[in-house]
Amino acid sequence: MEITIISAQGLKKTSILSSIFSRGHLRPFITLTTTPPSSAAQGGDRSHVYTTTVDHEGGLNPTWGDKFDLSGVIDANFFYHKYSCIYLQLYTNRLLLGPRFLGWCGIPAADIADGFSPAGTVRQLSYRLRKKDGSKGHGVVNVVVKLDGSVFQARRRVDSGVRRLPEMEFGRVAIGIPVKMLPAVGDRQGGSVGVGFR
Repeated sequence: MEITIISAQGLKKTSILSSIFSRGHLRPFITLTTTPPSSAAQGGDRSHVYTTTVDHEGGLNPTWGDKFDLSGVIDANFFYHKYSCIYLQLYTNRLLLGPRFLGWCGIPAADIADGFSPAGTVRQLSYRLRKKDGSKGHGVVNVVVKLDGSVFQARRRVDSGVRRLPEMEFGRVAIGIPVKMLPAVGDRQGGSVGVGFR
């Protein structure tokens, strides 16, 4: 499985004090892991944490285009558990005070595997960021997922009793529910990927 962190949109400016210490600019980066944020904070396994580069230019609408191969982390067992997720955490890299948390989102296993056919299909998903307490945050993260054939075999074995999330109307973004698949993904030089919002 391959996941590409494409971009984020509509981030909120940091506080005045933080802006002073970071020269007024956001320098966002994203960490990616299968460990829930609460578990990691309590000393859980953080051996598989991937980190994007820092975007020094994008500000409130950063772009990355960083690709990660999760084949060594995600296997068939990932799709057996209905609470399995890939967690993305967004930070800004402050020059003097260090990283500051901006928000997080979770990509459920069901969202990743549902609707993929044939193997090698690329799918774009967008997720609303959440605050630490899980409430609605500011901004949206856009990712692209590509699965190989082994994921489909694993998905067929998943318990059929897992509840499916309702499909969203095109163009809407909700906490933890992806926007419908979009037809094309822009390249890194072409600017941020367009996602329609209401």
